[in-house]
Amino acid sequence: MMKTVRGLLRIVAAEKWEVHQMDVHNAFLHGDLEEEVYMKLPVGFRHSDSKKVLRLHKSLYGLKQAPRCWFAKLSSALTKFGFVQSYSDYSLFTLSRAGVELRVLIYVDDLLICGNNSRMIQSFKDYLGRCFHMKDLGKAKYFLGIEIARSSEGIYLSQRKYALDIVTEAGLLHSRPSPTPIEQNHKLELNTSELLSHPEEYRRLVGRLIYLLTTRPELSYSVHILSMFMQSPRIDHWNAALRVVRYLKGSPGRGVLLSSDSDLTLTAYCDSDFATCSTSRRSLSGYVMFLGGSPVSWKTKKQDVVSHSSAEAEYRSMRNALNEVRWWKQLLEDLGYPQPKPIELFCDSQAAIHIANNPVFHERTKHIERDCHLFVMLFRTERLL
Repeated sequence: MMKTVRGLLRIVAAEKWEVHQMDVHNAFLHGDLEEEVYMKLPVGFRHSDSKKVLRLHKSLYGLKQAPRCWFAKLSSALTKFGFVQSYSDYSLFTLSRAGVELRVLIYVDDLLICGNNSRMIQSFKDYLGRCFHMKDLGKAKYFLGIEIARSSEGIYLSQRKYALDIVTEAGLLHSRPSPTPIEQNHKLELNTSELLSHPEEYRRLVGRLIYLLTTRPELSYSVHILSMFMQSPRIDHWNAALRVVRYLKGSPGRGVLLSSDSDLTLTAYCDSDFATCSTSRRSLSGYVMFLGGSPVSWKTKKQDVVSHSSAEAEYRSMRNALNEVRWWKQLLEDLGYPQPKPIELFCDSQAAIHIANNPVFHERTKHIERDCHLFVMLFRTERLL
């Protein structure tokens, strides 16, 4: 979802589109129930037979069907207006008609509306107002905790208020900022310090840091390391998490700039270490996707198996990045911006590149799973570099 938000806003910045936001009042009450659902008589409702029950014709908050019923109702309304639902992200809807471009992104009861025609945007808002009880929030400035600031350079996404809330909650508002989020040669997985007496505090803090990754790609590695110890966090793990918070203290407003440059070429970079996990010896992979020079997707993840060499670790990292590239390629096509040229995937391992280019299996690569060798086919069929 957040990747789609960044990708859509990158296109908005390049095309100089408008961005509006709407909210639905009591969204789950709009859904139509298809199943037979009954409820007990509510408190204060008087009836001669207290054993009577009520059949629901509309969904209510608390029903497991409520979110799906609401999304089906909203999707139907958008389809009637002329929108087409994306297969890459079901919360994305697109409309292209006689030079008019509209894009709608849905998150439960929050709608992000983007387009190149003010009159069409207003017409669509009026249509939604007739279908549901809507609140027009005007031009988008704050969406899902993300601050949206627009300038001639593009759209700047940040979570300054959210970051300051984390710093304040941790009691570090007046502390000295840390220059880096984590120590370079940490060995947190081997730590034997005392277990935390209240591990839920650690889990809450790391959970909040995970959401902060929406606009802070440089924290991806640090937060990934911290998330490894959610089950049994120790005191030193807590101190490492506080170091990340102190790092935030020095740059709470840092975020991502989605450039207004018209170039919307997708490029990808991937990398991997080799067997740095002291307990499992699994390698850590990472990738970042750029849309016209602006970062729109990033991730750090531990590999599923132990690699036998650094080349194999890099090769598996390329596989993970490739999966993301293919998804982005389809998403951009749904958004109306297909990639006509080969998508460049950059890797700093010549050995891994040679493995991907060489269809001959030998002793060093025959044990690698078939899905990793998908590269060989894609290099030839989808013109991936």
